Amino acid sequence: MIEPVKGPASYFPSIEKKYGHPVGHWKDLIRSSSLTGHMELVSWLKTEHGLGHGHANALVAHTLKEGPQ
Repeated sequence: MIEPVKGPASYFPSIEKKYGHPVGHWKDLIRSSSLTGHMELVSWLKTEHGLGHGHANALVAHTLKEGPQ
């Protein structure tokens, strides 16, 4: 049986559908930003890119957990 996706990644399908970019696009933006703090990055995605709070938070949490790539 396949386990359902949990945590921040559970938001990824709706993020891709709503904003029209793959998750990799958002992760690349986050990694290329000069900002480093979680909430700084969330605010930046909301203000500069129009993401909702939950979507921005999920992307930042997941990307920061992965570390630099």
